[in-house]
Amino acid sequence: MMMMRRLLGLLLLALATPSLAQAARVVAIAPHLSELVCAAGACDQLVGRVEYSDYPAQVARLPSVGDAFSLNGEALLALHPDLVVTWQNGTPSSTIAQLDRLGIRRLDIEIRKLADIESALIAIGARLGTSATAKTEAARFHQRIAALSAQYKAASKLRVFYQIEADPIFTVNRNSPISEAIALCGGDNVFADLPLLAGALGREAVLARDPDVVVWGRQDNSAGIEAFWKRWPDAKATRSGNLYAVDADTLARATPRMADGVAELCGVMDQARRKTRR
Repeated sequence: MMMMRRLLGLLLLALATPSLAQAARVVAIAPHLSELVCAAGACDQLVGRVEYSDYPAQVARLPSVGDAFSLNGEALLALHPDLVVTWQNGTPSSTIAQLDRLGIRRLDIEIRKLADIESALIAIGARLGTSATAKTEAARFHQRIAALSAQYKAASKLRVFYQIEADPIFTVNRNSPISEAIALCGGDNVFADLPLLAGALGREAVLARDPDVVVWGRQDNSAGIEAFWKRWPDAKATRSGNLYAVDADTLARATPRMADGVAELCGVMDQARRKTRR
């Protein structure tokens, strides 16, 4: 009787937390989600992606089911997925409803802080049967971020503007991992108080904040952003030459490679400090 109870308990636990470790077919519907699945050790379980999912290289060869904001249901069903990895608060509600109508299981991943990257890896690994790899990758990322945090703990403060595109201008608020990266490197995000995670800005609002440093992704219309600031030679960042393009694929994608992006960001902010001391 006791043995039967134990077996029943194990069965109920298995039903409550379904395992997809055996030959799972996974589709990730944002570029950083595909990368997270691979980093967690489950790249061979990915069978589909969305546009701009291009890392690691094998992901770019997978069939596309749309983009991060519009899903092709027919293309998705043709892949017979066991699980779709979604971006909580990023994947449109209409797409979530579409997945639910199709009866496809979801794993919702939310990343607002750098530490959430570790949690995401562990959650993916647990769901797809690759926990050992996922935990190792999470620990490696944690160690790299901790080392950078210790290195820049006493750095002199800089007021930083992270710019996305030139017209219209966008940026992120304090709830973005990019803002946390700025703080880790010894900076203050000049638009940390925006009401939206990512919002559009007027030219006057940007110039009024007059940041010490402007940073942008070189994939985000780099020439246009630089040209914008060169039109305002009296702006503090332009006057001091503190205009920097960095790799958006590492800094702006919430994956373990973000440690590389944070290291690059800290490096350009160090350059800015040297210029301001002259």
